[in-house]
Amino acid sequence: MGRYSSHPQLYNNRRWHARRKQQLQQHPLCCMCLANHRVTAATVADHISPHNGDPNLFWNGPLQSLCGNCHNRFKQRVEKHGYSNAVDVDGRPLDPNHPSNSFK
Repeated sequence: MGRYSSHPQLYNNRRWHARRKQQLQQHPLCCMCLANHRVTAATVADHISPHNGDPNLFWNGPLQSLCGNCHNRFKQRVEKHGYSNAVDVDGRPLDPNHPSNSFK
């Protein structure tokens, strides 16, 4: 499976490549790494909200710049489970949607 295999008709064209290039030129650093005080080059123009093949969301939805690690591990985990596993220095989940935070 290639990196654009889920919706090749959207990703495999000049228009997407131009949009991706523009995103990464305007925002060359990974926004998730920056939030954690790390400077990492972005390599992925990520749709903030999953488009699920909807052309309107694909072309008009907002993008964020991510490094491959944040996109392939952290972002997809949040999309799959609905929450992040990130924790603070004391081991408490940072994401208010994390199941452990429902006991408060």
